[in-house]
Amino acid sequence: MTATVTPAPPEGRRRSRRDDPDAEKWSGPTRRYDIIKEFVIALVVVSLLTVVLAVFLGSPDEKAVSLKQWANATPNDFIATAAAELDGTSGTATYGPPYNNGGPGQQIFFLHTASWGGIRIPVNPAQDFVIDPLEAVTGNPALTVALAVWNRASPDQQQKWATNYEQAISATPDNNPASVKPGDYGPVPVMLEQLMRIAQAGALDGALTRSGGFYVLDYTRPLLFLSDGSYLADKAAAQHLSGDQWGMMNETGSFPGQPWLWLYTFWYQIEPFKSSGNADALIWGLMGILSLIFVLVPFIPGLRSVPRFIPIHRLIWRRWYQDQRSAGTDVNGPVGRRPVGDFTDGEAPAT
Repeated sequence: MTATVTPAPPEGRRRSRRDDPDAEKWSGPTRRYDIIKEFVIALVVVSLLTVVLAVFLGSPDEKAVSLKQWANATPNDFIATAAAELDGTSGTATYGPPYNNGGPGQQIFFLHTASWGGIRIPVNPAQDFVIDPLEAVTGNPALTVALAVWNRASPDQQQKWATNYEQAISATPDNNPASVKPGDYGPVPVMLEQLMRIAQAGALDGALTRSGGFYVLDYTRPLLFLSDGSYLADKAAAQHLSGDQWGMMNETGSFPGQPWLWLYTFWYQIEPFKSSGNADALIWGLMGILSLIFVLVPFIPGLRSVPRFIPIHRLIWRRWYQDQRSAGTDVNGPVGRRPVGDFTDGEAPAT
């Protein structure tokens, strides 16, 4: 009895179909294929397309809005906002967690979600945005005297001065400090005038970002200060970035922006979210519920059977079903087994 042994390929050479005498030999046409050449051509073409499309369709390089820009563009708005920070009536001062105790924070019905985390980013607008930057200034006798008067006064007296001046500014056309009538304002007018000059020189941006630590990466305070005024909101509206303009899906300097965010920003356009002060928390909770439902679709009776009533999968796999019918085979497959792509009732496809 003899056995036929197929010799092994020479050492160092991979086994191929030609080494197997039983392998079917290819008799069709052949041609050389240079995969390296194709890769280089594809790389060059794609790179050129990327550069060209980026030039014409890429995101614009919008510069960040600064306190210096704000103070120089709309000084009246800057001083009015600083007065609101000083008397504790600004948006940041009355926001609440995670910044301060100025308000209850946003909540989802009876769930005070903002309070659960507590005050994680302590912000005292009057002290952080106004007093501390002013106290860092040296060589200004008028400011030194004004700060001394302010610091010697009681908290009630400080509150009275700041409130009187903030209300006086609000009563003038265009919040113009030059039109404020004489009153009991203490050193507040001098302090806010000096704060505006510091901001116009660009020093206030550095003073508020330095509070974040050695690395200038924490822009929380300057951004909160900016958001309390109307300058940043006006610029956002001009670029279709406000909430009623689908702002969260829009891109700075490029309208309309990222369309995949439409489901999230959609809720801000309708009631009751549109007029709610807790819109952020409510929509966050709603999106969490919708995401959970999506994850649990295979386990929800009725919902998991939607493909059975709306058989889109049969349209996608129509060729397979046509082949099965032509062969006279049951299109539902053998008992206990469904064809690949027949995702019904939440069951996994057959392999």
